[in-house]
Amino acid sequence: MYAVVISGGKQYRVSEGSTLVVDRVAAEVGASVQLDQVLLLGGENVRVGTPTVAGAAVSATVVSHDKGAKTEGMRYLHRQRRRKQKNGRASLTVLKIDAISV
Repeated sequence: MYAVVISGGKQYRVSEGSTLVVDRVAAEVGASVQLDQVLLLGGENVRVGTPTVAGAAVSATVVSHDKGAKTEGMRYLHRQRRRKQKNGRASLTVLKIDAISV
């Protein structure tokens, strides 16, 4: 069985036992998290929500909090003849999917 869930404005396809890297979730390491916005439940019987499947939820455990890859951006300001750089790293959370409940 698999499910399509929304976390942080993005859609992810998950199944039981898989790991998922999402935007930072406000929970401590080892805490349980419920993902309530389930768009689709798949398997032998596919259920599509309008917009979400009623009563469906995905429970996950927070494994760790990490930082993503460094992103670099540069802009050249031609009249001032200088370069402006922007750098950043995304704050991420690794989730382990425990169960998909209907």
